[in-house]
Amino acid sequence: MKTIKSLYKIGHGPSSSHTMGPTNAAKYFKKLFPYADEFTVTLYGSLALTGRGHLTDKAILETLAPVKTTINWNTTDTTIEHPNTMDFIAREKNKEIGCKRIYSIGGGSIKIKNETTKEVIPIDIYAESSTMQILEACRKNKITLYQYIKQHESESFWRHLNKVWQIMQQAINKGLKSTDPLPGRLKLKRKAKILFDTSIQKLKSKHIDGNRHRLMAYAFAVSETNASGGIVVTAPTCGACGILPAVLLYSKEQLKLNDQKIIEGLAVAGLVGNVARTNGSIAGAEAGCQAEVGVACAMAAAAFAYFLKLSNNQIFNTAVSALEHHLGLTCDPVLGYVQSPCIERNALAAIRAIDAADLISLSAEGRIFNFDDIVETMLTTGRALNAGYRETSTAGLADIYNKKINAKFKHKFDIKIS
Repeated sequence: MKTIKSLYKIGHGPSSSHTMGPTNAAKYFKKLFPYADEFTVTLYGSLALTGRGHLTDKAILETLAPVKTTINWNTTDTTIEHPNTMDFIAREKNKEIGCKRIYSIGGGSIKIKNETTKEVIPIDIYAESSTMQILEACRKNKITLYQYIKQHESESFWRHLNKVWQIMQQAINKGLKSTDPLPGRLKLKRKAKILFDTSIQKLKSKHIDGNRHRLMAYAFAVSETNASGGIVVTAPTCGACGILPAVLLYSKEQLKLNDQKIIEGLAVAGLVGNVARTNGSIAGAEAGCQAEVGVACAMAAAAFAYFLKLSNNQIFNTAVSALEHHLGLTCDPVLGYVQSPCIERNALAAIRAIDAADLISLSAEGRIFNFDDIVETMLTTGRALNAGYRETSTAGLADIYNKKINAKFKHKFDIKIS
């Protein structure tokens, strides 16, 4: 299993697979052909169907600039090996000098067809790759999950986590201060500041929902920062980036934790996400929103369970509880924007993460399934989902919205003018 560091990427939103991934692919290809005077990039599958809403073309054009670049949108090819497929072609003096097929495999990571390079895919540093293997290694050595991670990761990893935590807090602060509508055709109003101000008033009056509103405000803040193209951390993706930061800051405030303890929880959360990425998927285009919001919820729940000083087994059981109730969750972003229903899902998943940890702390026995079972089920469920429900914006809520808009404009044209 690869380093957790590769799970937590820092970059611009709104999408890890549709913005960060294509950016990384463009950087990789541009480095291969520095003398090219023209590039052509063809996007397929989910990238072609929702790329405009995810700013895929903008990310690629800015990365390949100032070289002339043409973007082609292929929405009809059903023979592609991966739903996030890109073809890059480099030319010099009208002659093709190189081409690559690149896949955006989720969380900002990319894979080159028929290639395995350390530059793109980090080497394995964990011998164990499943929940049961990890738990057995910890049991044998009588160590916690945090200690297990510390045995494997380098010093640079912990420095990276410190930076990750700083970026997460900055994303929250930025989101809480912003009031302008979210960019794009939906013109959605921001809710983070409203929720935060409400939480202050409710906490002053000792209202029971005050802390819950604050938790949701944090999740909204990061998600709205992401939707605006701000700097966020993939946790495990941009589309689900609001859940873990919200739970971490909530935990710091409510449980009176220092930053070192938060970093430890961030590592434990990353271990859970790493298992899901290794054995399942964290890409909405591959397995639906269960692979993004569901996995993020499991990660946040595991971190909170660690803060509650639950056992290794209980921490993974918390992740089970969090993910299993997201199974089958579809990815159907309206107009391809990472806004609706994405942002609200982040806020509600943050609450579910806390509830899952509380539940397991009170009733940990009698669990039928382990986290490996849930991850396997998530992957098979995702593959069984109709393609329209895997980040194509052609089904579900996205389809309903399109029909409403079409009906609205049709109604306008049907009006008889006398």
